[in-house]
Amino acid sequence: MVAKGKAAKSATGASMSKYDVEVEARLKALEAQAHGGGCDADLEKTVDNLIHFLKVQFPKQFKYYSD
Repeated sequence: MVAKGKAAKSATGASMSKYDVEVEARLKALEAQAHGGGCDADLEKTVDNLIHFLKVQFPKQFKYYSD
């Protein structure tokens, strides 16, 4: 008798091994953690500081931009 397996399918329809399924699950978990948020305020502050630094260092290039 031939056993008929039910392999997982990728988004493109290709069969995935058990290892591939496990790696895909881990990748999705990492992506969800990375995009979880909470850092937006820190990022905005960093960008604001960078813009301020550039305006101080290169005032002629930023004279037409308002705050």
